[in-house]
Amino acid sequence: MSEFVRSLHEVFERFGRIEARRMFGGHGIYHEGRMFALVARDTLYLKADPQSVAHFDRLRLPAFEYTRNGKTMQTSYREAPAEVFDDRDEAALWARRAWEAALRSGTAPKKRSKAP
Repeated sequence: MSEFVRSLHEVFERFGRIEARRMFGGHGIYHEGRMFALVARDTLYLKADPQSVAHFDRLRLPAFEYTRNGKTMQTSYREAPAEVFDDRDEAALWARRAWEAALRSGTAPKKRSKAP
């Protein structure tokens, strides 16, 4: 786990407990079993949806994109504003927005499989 990913526990301390899980060369960031953020190449992206995307658009924060079979795929995760790394209250506000978007997505929390 990178130092950047480890630092997110402190960044989001006012939001609540988070968990980082490896996925596809990056990390999913979870709160209460819901993925609300992802880290790719040491960049933090937060979950957005139709109710929250205007906050990201206002700051011109780009969506996380990846290439698959020669096509660029855009996700519902947007780059986090720089302020989240300097202001714990801002971090909590943005994390709450992202977590609420994750809740609205209707995707059930993933249960961690236990080794036999």
